[in-house]
Amino acid sequence: MSQQTVVPAVHRLAQARAEENFPVALRVLPARYRRHLLAVYGYARHVDDLGDEPQAPAVDRVAELNRIEAELRALHTGRAVSHPVVRALAPTIAECGLPLDALVRLIEANRVDQRVTRYATFAQLVDYCTLSANPVGELVLHVFGQVGPARRELSDRICTALQLIEHLQDVAEDHRRGRVYLPVEDLDRFGVTEDDLGRPEATRPLRELVAFEAERVRAWLDAGAPLVSGLHGWARLAVSGYLAGGRATLDALAEAGHDPLRVTVRPHKSRVLRRWWGATVRSAG
Repeated sequence: MSQQTVVPAVHRLAQARAEENFPVALRVLPARYRRHLLAVYGYARHVDDLGDEPQAPAVDRVAELNRIEAELRALHTGRAVSHPVVRALAPTIAECGLPLDALVRLIEANRVDQRVTRYATFAQLVDYCTLSANPVGELVLHVFGQVGPARRELSDRICTALQLIEHLQDVAEDHRRGRVYLPVEDLDRFGVTEDDLGRPEATRPLRELVAFEAERVRAWLDAGAPLVSGLHGWARLAVSGYLAGGRATLDALAEAGHDPLRVTVRPHKSRVLRRWWGATVRSAG
C-alpha cells in the first residue's frame, strides 16, 4: 500500500474512532485543531490496535512497536522517516511541539499489553494508565498550546478515568481476548470469578463490582474537572466535551444496571450534549 493510500486511511480511522468517543468536541473545533487531533488519535489508535487487535497478516507486534519508536526518534533528530503513521503525525509534531516522551509512553503501554493481561490492584491499573491514557491528554494540551504542570496533573486524572470507563464498557470484549482490567483484589472482594465475565449477562456480584468501579472512576473525573476552567478558548470547549463523554457513559452504564455483558454501553448523543453544555457553563461561571 502506498504512502498516499495509507495516510488518508489513518485519518479516516482516527476520525471514525474519535467521533465515536468525542462526537461533540471534535466536530465544533476549527479545522487546524481537528487536523492535529486526528493525527494524534490516528497515531494512538494505530499503536493501540497494533498492541491489541488481531493482525492480518500476522505481524511481530513488538518488532513493529520497536520500528515505530525508532522512526519517532529519527524524526525528532531531523532524519527522514518512512512509516506512514509517523509521517502522518510529523506535521503535528513539528507545529505543536509534541514531546517524544509522551509518544513513546503510548508505545510502551502496548509492549506491556504483550506480557500483562491481569492487574492485581487498582493502583497497578492506574500505573498502567500513566502509559496507555495520560500521554494522550498531554498531547492534546500541546495541540492547544496550553501545557503546564498543574494542567497535566488534572489532565492525567481525566485521562485515567476515561481509560477506566472504557475498560468497564468492554469487560466482555476484553475477556474474549484473554484480558481482564477489573483488579483481582476487587474481583475477590465482590466474589466475582473470571468465568462470570464470559456470561451472557452479569451476575449480581458483578453488577455490584462494576457499580463500585464506576463510582470510583466518577470521583477521578470530578477531581480532574477543574482543568476545564483553567483552560481558555477552544481548549476549554474540547476538554469539556471529553469530560462530558465520560460522564454520559457512566450515566448509560448506570441505566444498563451496571451490566456491560448484556448490552453494549454507549451514551446517547443528546445526553453527551447535555453533559457537555453543563460542563461548559459551569466552567464559565
